[in-house]
Amino acid sequence: MAVYGGIQAHEVERWLNALTNAAYDRRCPLTKVHGGNARARTARQDLLHLATAFRGGERSREAVADGLSRWCQHYLTEAEWYVLVGGRTPQAKSTSKPAPQAETQPNDTASSDEQAADDALEVLYQHRVG
Repeated sequence: MAVYGGIQAHEVERWLNALTNAAYDRRCPLTKVHGGNARARTARQDLLHLATAFRGGERSREAVADGLSRWCQHYLTEAEWYVLVGGRTPQAKSTSKPAPQAETQPNDTASSDEQAADDALEVLYQHRVG
């Protein structure tokens, strides 16, 4: 149970399907895993390796659940994790902004970046497991 509560063995198939779908959905934050295309490609390869090992009977459910937990810890943000387990993303970062920041020009791009991230998390919510 390495990440935000872990993945249980009986949930492995649902997690593999959800993560694989999210990793290949271009609208989703998992298509560009925090660090660029090379990191996202590696994340997808790692995920497919886990899926192949599980579906081919090379690894047990428990071993794959542990591997998926480590994968999530390595590649997902906490907000993405909460979306995937069926919860809503924490709204603290969008509500904690002081009012004077909204008056400056540079933060308009920051708010549009935050909006894009929120939109991507909404798409990720379609792939939730819980």
